[in-house]
Amino acid sequence: MPQWRRWLPRRLTHGEEATLVEHLDELRSRLILCLFAIVPAFAIAFAFHEDIIVWLTGPLPDDKNLVTFGVTEPFTTSVKVSVIAAIALVLPVLLWQVWAFFAPAVAPNFERIALLFVVLATALFAAGVVFIYYVVLPRALTFLTNYDDELYDIQIRASYYYTFVAMTLLGGGLAFLMPIFVLALVRLRILTSTRLRQNRKIAFVIMLVFAALLPTVDPVSLAFEIIPLLLLFELSIWAAVLMERRWPAESWEEELAEPEIT
Repeated sequence: MPQWRRWLPRRLTHGEEATLVEHLDELRSRLILCLFAIVPAFAIAFAFHEDIIVWLTGPLPDDKNLVTFGVTEPFTTSVKVSVIAAIALVLPVLLWQVWAFFAPAVAPNFERIALLFVVLATALFAAGVVFIYYVVLPRALTFLTNYDDELYDIQIRASYYYTFVAMTLLGGGLAFLMPIFVLALVRLRILTSTRLRQNRKIAFVIMLVFAALLPTVDPVSLAFEIIPLLLLFELSIWAAVLMERRWPAESWEEELAEPEIT
């Protein structure tokens, strides 16, 4: 075994029994691996933090300027933005580590499907970021930075602005991952397309609450956020129907059955 592989967490096989201590040790190892992935990504993001900050300033209305208060605010703002950018850069690694930790609970031939899910999740996350950046943020910032401007001398603090924009982009990207989680639960037989249809109203309420928890609090932005979430949920239902037809109940039982020992 190569020396470097000893530092990687040992992946349990399907059906392999392990103690609580072994599971916790694997979890710790995977968290350390995620940290090792984030550190170099942070270094790269910080090296290009000026370009990232210029890009994040794009949705701000042209007549608005950013100000800083305090000696350390320019530096700490750059660090915050770089950390969030680093998490976005290593998202595929983080998703794969989450999958690897839960992989022993599912059939071995599900790994190729999981890899596809990771690829789709990355694409959906990027689509969510693009949608929030070009559709939601310009309208939200125009509304919020001009609200009651006749009553206030509106000055936008840089640290608050960049944290607001970065967290909104991150939250929007994660929101677009909903079909991945729904299909994963369907594939594990925790959910079904029928149950998704029956609980559609509950799902709509949950999505509305999630959209309301995002930093953009104005009604216009809320509408722009909830509409794609509803469409993605409906798409998830149709994808679940196709998945159930592709893997009927009897084939799922064969996949989850333990291999006979000869």
